[in-house]
Order: sequence, then C-alpha cells, then structure tokens
Amino acid sequence: MKLYKTKLALATSLIVASNVYAQNLPNVIVTAKPDVAEIEIDRFSSTSAVITDETLRDLHASDLSSALRNTPGTQITRYNPVGSFGGDQGGSIFIRGMGLSRPGSEIKTYIDNVPMYMPVWGHALLDLLPVNGMKDITIYKSPQPQINGNNFASINLNTKTAGPNNGVSGNARVSYGSYNTMIEQVDLAGRSNDVDFSLAQGFSKSNGARTNSSGQLANIMGSAGFKIDQNWKIGISGMALNNTAKDPGNNTLPSPVIAPTYDSNAQMVTAFAKHNYDSVEGEFRIYSNTGNGNLNNDLVSGGWGNSYNNFTMQGLRWKESITPWQGGNVLLGLDYDSSSGSVTSTPAFNGALSSTTTKTTLPTYKLMSPYMGVSHSFMMNNKWSLVPSAGVRNYQNNQYASKTAPYGGISLVSDVATIFFNASQGINYPGMEGPALQASIPVNWANQSWKNLSAEEMTHMELGGKFFIDKKTRVDTSLFQDTIKNRSVFTIADGPPFPPSATWSTYGQYTMQGVELSAQREFIPELTVFGGWTYLNNNSVANLPYVPQNAFNAAITGYLGKFRLSVDAQYQTSFYSQTLSRNTSSTNTTLVNGSTVANARVSYPIPELGKKGEVFVMVENIFNQQYSYRQGYPMPGTWGSVGLSASF
Repeated sequence: MKLYKTKLALATSLIVASNVYAQNLPNVIVTAKPDVAEIEIDRFSSTSAVITDETLRDLHASDLSSALRNTPGTQITRYNPVGSFGGDQGGSIFIRGMGLSRPGSEIKTYIDNVPMYMPVWGHALLDLLPVNGMKDITIYKSPQPQINGNNFASINLNTKTAGPNNGVSGNARVSYGSYNTMIEQVDLAGRSNDVDFSLAQGFSKSNGARTNSSGQLANIMGSAGFKIDQNWKIGISGMALNNTAKDPGNNTLPSPVIAPTYDSNAQMVTAFAKHNYDSVEGEFRIYSNTGNGNLNNDLVSGGWGNSYNNFTMQGLRWKESITPWQGGNVLLGLDYDSSSGSVTSTPAFNGALSSTTTKTTLPTYKLMSPYMGVSHSFMMNNKWSLVPSAGVRNYQNNQYASKTAPYGGISLVSDVATIFFNASQGINYPGMEGPALQASIPVNWANQSWKNLSAEEMTHMELGGKFFIDKKTRVDTSLFQDTIKNRSVFTIADGPPFPPSATWSTYGQYTMQGVELSAQREFIPELTVFGGWTYLNNNSVANLPYVPQNAFNAAITGYLGKFRLSVDAQYQTSFYSQTLSRNTSSTNTTLVNGSTVANARVSYPIPELGKKGEVFVMVENIFNQQYSYRQGYPMPGTWGSVGLSASF
C-alpha cells in the first residue's frame, strides 16, 4: 500500500455539502446481522463502526472489552472475567495501534458525546463505561474533528431513550456461570405525551478463574426529558458507578501476601437542550463528572504502593447542523473542557507501604475547540452522487500552544456502493498525566519537564469502499496511513542521586499503515456469516507494543429453527504485550504467542417472558485454548453460563 504523505487533500477538498449519507442504501438490505459492528460512512467521508444493543446481547457483553472483542481494527487486553485492573494490561482497548502505551490518551471515550475517562492519567477506565442500558456503541478509528477533538480515535456510548409512543417498556437479563460469575442487567424507558424517562441498572461479579482474579461492577443511570414544543426539548441525565478488581499476579512469581486491588467510582450529570427545525438542527449540553481511580497495595518490586487519584471534569458541547441550500450542509460547533484532580501517593518500600503519604493537587487543564465544516451532494445521474466536504477545528489550550486541525473528504455514492477518501489532522494535548507521573515519584515534583511538551499530532489518510454485491452480501474495505509526531515519552532514572526521577520529552515520529477487509453473507434465510482481516505495519516496532501484525475476526449469527445461534472467533498473531514504550528507560521484550479464541451463545425463545424473552447458554473459549494478553496472566479455559431474558 502506498499513500502519499501530504496534507494536500486537507487543503484542497471542495467545500461542498450533503444530506446524503453513504450508509443509507434503501434498495439493498442484508436481513440477518452478525455479531460485529456495522460500518457507516458520514457526509464527511469518515467511517465509524456501530455495535447495536442486539450485538451486545449476542456477545453476552458485560463490559466494553467484551463488547469490542470482535470489531476489526481493535485489540483488547484483560486479566479477569469481570472487572478491569486499572487501564493498562488489566483492561484496555487499542484501535489500529493507538492507545497502546501509557498514558494512552490517543483514545478518548464518551457517553452521549460527553467525555468520560480518567483525566489524571489521560486514558479510559473500562469499568467507568457500562454497556448495559446502551442503545449502541460507536467506534471512530481515526481523528474525526467534525465529531470530537483532542484524540486520534474515540469511542462513544449512546444511552437508551424512550420511543415516540406513550407507554413503558423494559428489558431484564440475568445469568450465572463458572467461577461464581453473575451478570444482571435491567433497563426501562417510558413516555407520557411530552415527558419521557429512562432508567438502567447493572451488576456483575466473578470470583475469577485464578486466585485473586475477582471483580465486581455496579452502575445505575437515568434520564428525563420534556418536549417544550414541536421544535424544542430539554432534559437531564445522570449516572453513578462503583467498581473493584483484583490483580491475580504473574503466575511465574510467588503470589503476593496482599493482592493489589483497583477501585473506581464516578458520578456524571448532564443537562441538555435540543432543537429541530426544517433546516436547522442542534444541541447544547453541559456536564460535570467526578470520580476516583484508586490503586491499593501494589507492593511488588517496582510497585506503586497506594496511589489514589481524584478527578473532576466539567464542560459543554454545542453543535448545529444547518441546511442552507438543497443538497448542502454546514456544521458549526464548540467544545469546552476543564479537568482537575489530585494524586495521593504512599510509596512501596521493601514489600510494604512506606510511612510517608503525599497529596499533590494537579494543575487545571482547559481546552476550547470551535469547529466548522461544509459538505454538498452533487447528483451526477439517477444512480450516483459525488459528496465532497471540508472543515477545520481550532484548539485553544491553557497549558500549551494553540493548534488547528483541517479535515476533508470525498465520496462517490450509489445504492450499491460507496467509494470514499478522507484525510484529517489529529491533535492530542498532554494532560494531567505529565505532572501526575512526576508527583507520584517522591521528591520529584520540582521536575516540571511536562511543561516543555507539545501537542501530539497525527496526519491520517484513508481510502476505502462499501459494496453491496447483492441483497445478501456486503463487503467493506479500507486502506489507511497514520503518521504521528511529537509523541510524549518519559524516562525514569533510578539515580544516583536518589530518589528516582521522571523526565518527559518528545519522540520524533513513526508511521502506521494498515488494511481492514471484511465481508458478510446470508447463506440461508436468517443465518449470516462474517469474516474480517486487519493488517497493521509500523516502522517503529520497538516503540509500539500491542500491535499484532495480522488479526482475523469471524462470526455466525442467525436462527436454526427456533434456536438463535451466535458464534464469534478471533485470531491474532504474536505481539509484544507490555505497555512500556512510553518509558524510554525500559525495553519491551515480552512476546505473547498468537492465539485463537471462539465463543458461542445459543438461545431459545420463551414467549411468556415477553417479545425478547429467552433462555440462553453462553460458552466462552469453546476450544479450551491456552492464551493470555500478558505473559504470566493466563486467561480461563472453557467456561460458561446460563441465563434468562425477559421484556415487556
């Protein structure tokens, strides 16, 4: 694959607009959907992968890593069946080689387009991102300034809301299985004329397959909305989460006397106003998040001891979509975020906690980013349209220099095919992880090298297509290239003099090139087969762990008589597993073998339990493969669960 390393496409994309979406192909429908994300292409020729609540059910997903395990272009890591031990190997998501090292801030996560992650360390905590009560999950595998900013890739979870008709509906699911693993999820939604509400609650726990591999997740969320008139609606939503997970430890080493735990909790409140007129549609949203991510008793050699991290995030989102002429669209928006927090550290010394505890209040980071975009649809004939687009996002940061990120694309669209090209500039600012790392090392606060960093930058280009071969067959292709520069890295020096210190600096640049190819086919009525391939190749292997060069996904979904069958499988080649590459004083030589993991879910309808009522059996790792995401942390062999679903 050869893609030109130039920003020409960003600067010269025609300023035209479109109300035509490439994913809207009314004459061609694949009737049975597999356990994979649906690829969508927007008016700016940018792609996204959307996982629906039906797929979440078929994957028996209790968290984000299990929900994304069969999405091409993503890799996951975890220790335990339930719960994520922090945001590193104990539970992370990587997208096309991004987010694969601490701080991992290249990937930002959102709930209803509002940021939700651990800003102290600049990366997602999967346990703060519940999947129960979600309508769908959208994965943006590239910088998409028309959607959000300050990242190279992102994930957005959309909560369920009430339908257009009056009444109340609900769903409930409970399962129990191996290792005392229990998952329980309930969601309700209702409407009475101009008032609507939703409520969701989830709880899951497991003792785990190994000693000290237990975890527990608990969350509740709700929303209420009021329709002022036919054009305006206001509402409020909230969420609370409380989770804990243990570290089972490296099985090649002696077990610790006290197992480390990672406890996380968060509270999220959002208020919004939406309007919808004939030619203008928009939303204004304000939010406030608070939470903690607390590491306890990390007493192994080189461990952190106790590290308690408190955070607050506040801000707003404003977006307007305007149709000033037929076939045209103008996008305007503004994002503002303010993040603050603290680090309270009690270091480990000789296998025990030291007698010194230090609390450091971190600087407040503020980021304002207005953006705009224009697109248009040219009808070439009665079958094809040409959709060019262009836009720009500006960044104003209170700690670092301002940046501008252009973006643009062009698509050729018909009912049976969409061929697209897009290019964008990704900007990712350093955050509290800089001073947090230095504050977590005793007597290191005076070293403020983080102030000398600058925003990381990515130049992204992508060429691909979406093809409906016939009414039962779909093929998606993508070739992409990402060039990253000004990557933030740190060096830990053990001394002398003592104690150790951490110094931040920037790493030149590297390039990632890749291919994604997938196809799905309905072979018999209501039974679909899917296959996907991801190829990643970079020129900086020593600095990029967690990048298997080849990864394959497969799925079979549909009905055999009254039974619904859902099978998913993943294979990836060997890769360097530890996320040490940000630390230039450490080398990553831990190679994890390639592996194939398959899972299956079979359900049988029970009409007495409602339209979605069923009894089901879930079997994970059905071929009892030995595999791990980190050396010394084997994942469970074959295990399973049984459960019931009900609806009204």
